[in-house]
Amino acid sequence: MTGYLGSYATLGLLLLAAVLFFLTAFSANRMLRPARPAEPWGKRATYECGLDPVGGDWAQMQIRYYVYAYLYVLFAVEAVFLFPWALVFDRPGFGATTVAEMGVFVAIVALGILYAWRRGVLRWT
Repeated sequence: MTGYLGSYATLGLLLLAAVLFFLTAFSANRMLRPARPAEPWGKRATYECGLDPVGGDWAQMQIRYYVYAYLYVLFAVEAVFLFPWALVFDRPGFGATTVAEMGVFVAIVALGILYAWRRGVLRWT
């Protein structure tokens, strides 16, 4: 299919094939399933490693776990930024400006770590 509308025709055929596949899969599911599925005892109970559930369904998590996850993401982003910088640092044209930019970045990250350390966020108790 060539021409101006050729791309749209290809896209339309792909969408039509996707809709037909979707309808075929759901029709086959409806025809092959049992008419009245069994409802055994405990089917809708919460599953906890084969044991009966203990306690209610409301569990609170401490905020410090989210802070640890946030700090991990912070260090991962720092690593993603540091590795490409280290690869192009020795190339010509990436002199003092590159070092200054990385110094500012590392200083901001260091201030964040210092703040978290002073607030006691990094203390695992």
